[in-house]
Amino acid sequence: MKRRSLIATAILFSISLSTIVGCSNPSSERNSSLTPKASDLKLGFSAWPGWFPWQVTQDKGLFQKNKLGVDLKWFDSYVDSITALNTGNLDANSQTLMDTISSIATGKDLVIVLTNDNSTGNDKIITSDKIKSVKDLKGKKIATEEGTVDHFLLVLALKRVGMTMKDIKLVPLEASKAAAAFAAGKVDAAAVYAPFTTTALKRPGSRELFSSKDFRGAISDHLVFTRKFVTEHPEQVQATVDSWFETLNYIDSNKKNKDDAKLIMAKRAGVSGLEYEEYLDGTKIFTIDQNVETLKPGRDNSYLPTAAVEASKFLFENGFTKTKVNTSKMFDDRFIKAHLAKVRP
Repeated sequence: MKRRSLIATAILFSISLSTIVGCSNPSSERNSSLTPKASDLKLGFSAWPGWFPWQVTQDKGLFQKNKLGVDLKWFDSYVDSITALNTGNLDANSQTLMDTISSIATGKDLVIVLTNDNSTGNDKIITSDKIKSVKDLKGKKIATEEGTVDHFLLVLALKRVGMTMKDIKLVPLEASKAAAAFAAGKVDAAAVYAPFTTTALKRPGSRELFSSKDFRGAISDHLVFTRKFVTEHPEQVQATVDSWFETLNYIDSNKKNKDDAKLIMAKRAGVSGLEYEEYLDGTKIFTIDQNVETLKPGRDNSYLPTAAVEASKFLFENGFTKTKVNTSKMFDDRFIKAHLAKVRP
């Protein structure tokens, strides 16, 4: 599994499969009775706590409730989901702000319609107990996936103490292999995301040196559509947005539903229920009000217009994109506002 690269083509991620692998994995008889049609929405998602709720949406029939036929595609490789969106094999995908900007920089016309979450700790730099501070990383071997947001997180931490990537020995490995290499003692640290943090932390004496909670707003995740689909099928986009927020309401409505949803998401993540509990504080799922608020103009990265400008600048200045992106056209808030009007007229 792979998440959150900074480069928007197949080379975004070194673990991309030779072919796109997707399956809808319905887990209830009610949902298996819905056969998606060719004209239905093709929606992709992959391994990240902020995206696992889509499995709850499907399993609990919330797409159907909103009269929406969805071909929900799970991708073992996040790069494949981005490639599928960029090549028209998906209508929408769950992906990061930076990946979306990277794709737009290559000429893709994409639109962010909602924020799933911000990473508030589930992207981590994990080290041996011999490393006490970021400065102690000097000269050490650190495994991470080049061009990913975890690579970006590492750059931010080094910059904060006056260091650069030249001060460390980068070991480029995709997330699962980076975590495994650290757990086996082959590297001094690993920059990885949940659920691979669980693997890395199995090494005796391992510890979290810092995480995305130390860099507010730096890593955000979104529901992204092709502009063509938004233009031609706005009612399906609205139904998808409605289904997402209804899923969050289902999960938060009572303890029984929350426990049920946790089991569904843990199964999709391939971890135990107890292990999944460890991810909850590390991902801040955005409410409808927070979605509306984050699209307002603001001075820091908690506001998407500002975060997008800074992300685009970072990508361009570090050679991940060849052009600067006009980020003002990549957001469409009418669907979250319409949902808010429905639930709070």
